Amino acid sequence: MGSFGLRTKCSSFPVAAAFLLLLFSTTCSCNLSSSTFYDSTCPKALSTIQTSVRRAVSRERRLAASLIRLHFHDCFVQGCDASILLKSSSSIVTEQGAPQNNNSVRGFEVIDEAKSQLERICPGIVSCADILAVAARDSSVAVGGPSWAVKLGRRDSTTASLSKAITDLPLFTASLANLTSLFATKGLNTRDLVALSGSHTIGQAHCSTFRGRIYDSSSDIDANFARTRQRRCPSNSTQGSTNLAPLDLVTPNQLDINYFKNLIQKKGLLASDQVLFSGGSTDDIVIEYSKKSAAFSSDFASAMVKMGDIEPLTGSSGQIRKICSAVN
Repeated sequence: MGSFGLRTKCSSFPVAAAFLLLLFSTTCSCNLSSSTFYDSTCPKALSTIQTSVRRAVSRERRLAASLIRLHFHDCFVQGCDASILLKSSSSIVTEQGAPQNNNSVRGFEVIDEAKSQLERICPGIVSCADILAVAARDSSVAVGGPSWAVKLGRRDSTTASLSKAITDLPLFTASLANLTSLFATKGLNTRDLVALSGSHTIGQAHCSTFRGRIYDSSSDIDANFARTRQRRCPSNSTQGSTNLAPLDLVTPNQLDINYFKNLIQKKGLLASDQVLFSGGSTDDIVIEYSKKSAAFSSDFASAMVKMGDIEPLTGSSGQIRKICSAVN
């Protein structure tokens, strides 16, 4: 796969060209390779990750949503480079402390378990960034969602950026204009935005993220739905903040189109969900997905592939971490 001590394979470059490129540059600007990237260097890479994900999701269905979200929160901050997995150290301030991540992102143990297994069978070969991307796909499949061919060849960053996590990750209070802008900066359009938001058909949210919405009489929310949510989310901000509620009351453990049907009925739990169907530019996409499961599945898979393409480190950039939470 790589030669000259470096993993520099790029599907569009022959080995000789890759060698010449290395003579003139310390980094490789190659694009990601196909899903066969590890076939010769670590043939059991994808099956090992799949086994870890299946085992974890079978124990706790919510982890499927967590792993998809972990990949999303990684890619939106300095690209798909596993920077979100890095813990604080003398040289790193973790992204996990950002408001959008703090006490929210989870599933790290699943990635660590897969990495540990891979280091035993093919040490120093499979990046944590690629594990995140594959785990997201396998999580979708585990809860009835679509599958897709995951591009591979990412390498891991040696840095993290708390400041970028704060500015580049959407908040649960984000407006449609803000969401559209954030996604556009990552090369994703409004259709990608709506499709990726559909992952909220699985998973849960903390009371503190939707309390303001369910107790605001002027908010765009179904009254009965709000009252139902109030039962486990007290109005007092000092109580019940860690109580969880499913983002989709109908099929909370199935990646399907009920999320979009909920939005049309004004039953979006988070403000950043309901803005997708609030008289704006994304209403038609929500309506389409609410009626056409195949359209949503296809667009979700395509959007996940596009998201996985955001500024990856390839060639000789970055490193292959031995453990995902710290640089080598």
